[in-house]
Amino acid sequence: MVLSMTGYGRAQVSSNQLDVTVEMKSVNHRFSEIQIRMPRQLLKLEEKMKKILSRFIHRGRVEVFVTIEGEGLIHRSLHIDWELLDDYYQLVNRITERYNLPKDVTLQDLLMRDELISIEEREEANEEVEQLVLAAVEEAGKQLLDMRQKEGEELHKDLELHLQKLCTTVESLKELAPSVVKAYKERLEKKMKEFASGVFDEARLLTEVAVFSDKADINEEITRLLSHIQQFQHTLQLQEPVGRKLDFLIQEMNREVNTIGSKANDSHIASKVVEMKTFLEKMREQVQNIE
Repeated sequence: MVLSMTGYGRAQVSSNQLDVTVEMKSVNHRFSEIQIRMPRQLLKLEEKMKKILSRFIHRGRVEVFVTIEGEGLIHRSLHIDWELLDDYYQLVNRITERYNLPKDVTLQDLLMRDELISIEEREEANEEVEQLVLAAVEEAGKQLLDMRQKEGEELHKDLELHLQKLCTTVESLKELAPSVVKAYKERLEKKMKEFASGVFDEARLLTEVAVFSDKADINEEITRLLSHIQQFQHTLQLQEPVGRKLDFLIQEMNREVNTIGSKANDSHIASKVVEMKTFLEKMREQVQNIE
């Protein structure tokens, strides 16, 4: 099964007090890389989250975003700076006594001083929050996998199309290959007759043709190319990550095509080589997105 490395998943799980939202997106990458952004109190869940995602993702770069809304995550408490409050109260008393002022400092006056009394908020993690987060990660991971599967099906179809075109071109090369040697023999024989006024050494001609035939023989490259195409088709059906193997096979096919282009001194074959390289380049671009 061909899986794309590009995808998106989103899930929201709620309780009476909390709403947990998990969003994730993946892009192509040589290896498996998971980056998670979430509140600090949930950092201890990172390994559990990665373990869940490893069931859905074997290759690619994944960014995960966790947001939590609600009252259950925040613990509020009053904080009183008693030492500063004592100093403040004593200072007020000293000033009123020193200048004979009325003692009209009220409790409200003290409560209005932010430096004396403040509200502290502390984020807390609890079992309920952890369960909600892990459930949301599981659901978002399923959605991500579903999208990667759908895009993988489209990639599979496109690769099959280009592979068939490549195979057709290679088969036409098999028919052209013998004509290259035949055409070379005719050209060489004509030139030898021109230079020798119609008389030439046939043994030398056959020797030259044999040498050229050996150098220009592309049958081995064609055989290997067809073998790589068959392996490529087989690999597309495997139920495992196949992106790296497909990329390797395309490199090998490119190698054979380049060799054919350098060995066969023929304009028709050169044209076929250009076609094959075009097909392989399009396939390579698609394979870069396969897990």
